[in-house]
Amino acid sequence: MKTTLLLFFSSISILLHSQTGGTKGFQLLDLSFNARSISLAGDFISVMDNDINMGISNPSLLNPEMNKVISFNSSFQAGNINYGMLSYGKNTKKIGTLAGYIKYVNYGKMQRTSVAGVNEGTFRPVELIVGGAIGKQINERLSVGANINLLYSQLETYNAFGGSLDFAGTYYNKDKEFLVTILAKNIGYQFKSYLNDSRDLLPTEIQMAVSYKLKHAPFRFSILAHNLNKWDITYNDPNLKPTIDPLTGDTIPVKTSSFFEKLANHFTYQLEILISKNIDLRVGFDYNRRKELALAERSGMAGFSFGAGFHFAKFSLDYGFVIFSRSGFNNAITLSTNLSKWKS
Repeated sequence: MKTTLLLFFSSISILLHSQTGGTKGFQLLDLSFNARSISLAGDFISVMDNDINMGISNPSLLNPEMNKVISFNSSFQAGNINYGMLSYGKNTKKIGTLAGYIKYVNYGKMQRTSVAGVNEGTFRPVELIVGGAIGKQINERLSVGANINLLYSQLETYNAFGGSLDFAGTYYNKDKEFLVTILAKNIGYQFKSYLNDSRDLLPTEIQMAVSYKLKHAPFRFSILAHNLNKWDITYNDPNLKPTIDPLTGDTIPVKTSSFFEKLANHFTYQLEILISKNIDLRVGFDYNRRKELALAERSGMAGFSFGAGFHFAKFSLDYGFVIFSRSGFNNAITLSTNLSKWKS
């Protein structure tokens, strides 16, 4: 079984390598829709517990502890923009653990104007993902899973439809609190685009993550490697041109990223501090986000994120805060509960 999974994901990697260029559609596929993930710098996919949101992000993490768990997620941004997710899990003995979810992005009310700048009213752009997931335990330590998503985007009078699949596999040693997982996500096609003469590629990506909890200390460390299907994800400004040294007359080429700079851009670092059974503290750092979004003169805490989880008898409350730059940040809240705990 391990050999089969290795061959499968190797084949996926070769397939996705040829799809990294061009304009990407349905960028909402790249959003982190739960507060726990947002507080850990996004794309948190490496912990197997009872959090249904982990199973949505990585379907191979779906497990029986998520049975009858329902979760509400909401993130708030500037300009009255918010996005969120509603998810629910159900365990079955025959086929594994299932999950259903709806994700949305609400851009708020916008002004519609003509080419001449005449006000023609307002409109409300919206984007949706309706999906389902299945996770199956192969043996004590190995699990696999898959997601299927239907995608819809409406921007004024323009709309687009698409579909995508995610595939994942996880190795988890519960005794040693060690987990390694690989995820191929957003593999799909845009059935209908905003303009009939074009089709945008989806933001297809391969990720791999490792998680380890110290045996005698309340720390869980995770490292995520993202965009593994594309080596160079650094931003190259197309406006930069070679310059001439005024003293020597030599041509000074545009500075390019080194091997280690390109390597560093692929990693996200995540830490959970398990204060008690009821309280978790979280911090994450995304190097690529810092390099792309930090202000040149005042980088501040760009790329860092923070949060906490509070676990009560019948429900859990999570909060996440991510810093994009000194002038931009995002807040997120997640409320989760197991419906079976509310039975009298």
